[in-house]
Amino acid sequence: MPDHTSIYRQEAEKYHLLISRQPNLALYIEEIRPFAGLDIVDLGAGTGRLATVLAPQAKSLVALDASQPMLDVTAARLKQAGLANWSTQQADHRHIPLPEQSADLLVAGWTICYLASSNDPRWKQNLADVIAEMKRIIRPGGTIIIFETMGTGTETPNPPDFLRDYYRELAETYGFAHTWIRTDYEFDSVEQAVELTRFFFGEQLADRVFAQQSRRVAECAGIWWLHV
Repeated sequence: MPDHTSIYRQEAEKYHLLISRQPNLALYIEEIRPFAGLDIVDLGAGTGRLATVLAPQAKSLVALDASQPMLDVTAARLKQAGLANWSTQQADHRHIPLPEQSADLLVAGWTICYLASSNDPRWKQNLADVIAEMKRIIRPGGTIIIFETMGTGTETPNPPDFLRDYYRELAETYGFAHTWIRTDYEFDSVEQAVELTRFFFGEQLADRVFAQQSRRVAECAGIWWLHV
């Protein structure tokens, strides 16, 4: 598999091109927690997949990520939209640099998984630290929403083995409700589909995409949420 840490640090623009081929997720968030007028934190904001659709209706939005190049893309997109109710800051999910009870809504998209993979022997403690930090900054009555992969190139949920324990922990230990949705990629061409799936997901998926000669690449995502 490609080195995602290096991608996030060195190829943020190409990563953004990939995720820009997926659907807008605002409606799914709205169903769980209407977000107009809220103070929002986007944890692991990346290039602004969630931040840019939430900020126009938010009272305020703070975008946090470990990668400054990713945040630079988010900032450029928010500036281009003419918004001024936002800020960005580099941060570790286990040490969120915000005051207690400072947010009404926290979203975290495809990001906690890097700390909570069972390939890391510290994953349970990492997850406990992240959950504790999220709860620390959420006001009473606030909401936490987490998006994670349930499989790319699959029509129905088939999460990676190394994330199954994490997902089970969210539901059974921390009490998150959950569901899943389709977040298929719709590329401009077969060539683009092959190039960008190879870039982020590796040769095996790219070879399947080429063999199918399809501009659409199926993906499933899980949504977990907790009203605090």
